[in-house]
Amino acid sequence: MTTTPAPGVPSTPRPDAPRVATTRADLRAALDGWAAAHPGARRAVVMTMGALHAGHLELVRRARAEVGPDGQVVVTDFVNPLQFGPGEDFERYPRDVAADVALLAAAGDDVAVDVVFAPAVEELYPDLGPAEGGAGPIVRVTAGRIGTVLEGASRPGHFDGVLTVVLKLLHLVRPDVAVFGAKDAQQLLAVRRLVADLDVDVEILAVPTVREADGIARSSRNAYLSPAERDEALALSRALRAGRDAADAGADAPGVLAAARGILDAAEGVDLDYVVLVDPATVEDLAPGAVGPGLLLVAARVGTTRLIDNAAVEIAPPATRAADPADRAPAPGGTA
Repeated sequence: MTTTPAPGVPSTPRPDAPRVATTRADLRAALDGWAAAHPGARRAVVMTMGALHAGHLELVRRARAEVGPDGQVVVTDFVNPLQFGPGEDFERYPRDVAADVALLAAAGDDVAVDVVFAPAVEELYPDLGPAEGGAGPIVRVTAGRIGTVLEGASRPGHFDGVLTVVLKLLHLVRPDVAVFGAKDAQQLLAVRRLVADLDVDVEILAVPTVREADGIARSSRNAYLSPAERDEALALSRALRAGRDAADAGADAPGVLAAARGILDAAEGVDLDYVVLVDPATVEDLAPGAVGPGLLLVAARVGTTRLIDNAAVEIAPPATRAADPADRAPAPGGTA
C-alpha cells in the first residue's frame, strides 16, 4: 500500500546525519541520487569554511525553508587557501569536520542538511599539490574593482580567491539557490556581481547578521579572542549602533560616519583598518549630500584577530530632518 507523507515531511526519510562527501565523485553520486528520488525538487547550497556556529545554522535554516522538505540542502565545508594572503591565518584557521557534521545532525528538522561536501585542498585544486609547485589554478576569477577597495585593499587577491572557489562550488553543486550571510557585505556584493556578470543560473539569498546577546557578530574568528579582547571587540558593534542611531536621528552622511568613528577612536585595544559609509550596491563612498540607503562598514584588528562588521542605515532627505536631532525619536534599542 502506498502512503502519502504528512505535510512538511519529506517523501523519503532522512538519515540522522548528513552524508559526507569528500570527492567530486562522492558529491555527484549524492546529488544525482537525491534528484532521482525527488523529481523536480530544488537544491540549495550554503558555503562555509567550517567551524560552524549558530550564524551558519541560520543560513541553513533559510536554505531549508527555500527548498522545502523534499529539497536538498548541501553545506560545503572547505577552508579555501586562495583567499588567504601571506601571513594570514590559513594554517591556524579552525578545522573540525566531524564537529561540524555533529552540530548539523543535532540541529533539528528546520535545519536539516542532506550533504556536507568537505573536500581536501588537492581535490578541489589539483594544481596546488607539491608536485605542481603549489601554483594553484591557472585560470581564476577576478573581482575587478570590487576586489581592490576596502577588504580588497587590505587583503590583495582575497576576493579573486573567494569568487574562484564560489564559482567552482556552484558548478559542482548545481544549486537553484545559494545562501550567504550579510556580515561579509563586500563578499556578498562580489558574489551577486559574479552571478549577474557571468550569467550563472542561481538565485543568491542573504541572511541578516546573527549576533550574540551583547551585539558582537558571530564569527568563527571570535574563537581567537581572549576574554579581554572580546570585550574590546564590542566597540565595533557599538560604533555601528552609534552610526545607525545618528542616521535615525537625522544626521547626514558625514554625521553618521563621525558618530561611528567617535566610538572607535575612543576604544582601547582596537586597531582600526577602516570605517566607511558606502553605497550598498557599489561600495563607493556616499557623497556628503547623499540620501537613501547606505552601508556602514568597519574592519579592525583586536589583538591578532581581524574582524569585520556592518550595518544598514538610511540617510533621510534634508527636508525631513528635524532642526535639532534631539527633537526626533531615538532609535530603537538592541544591536546593530
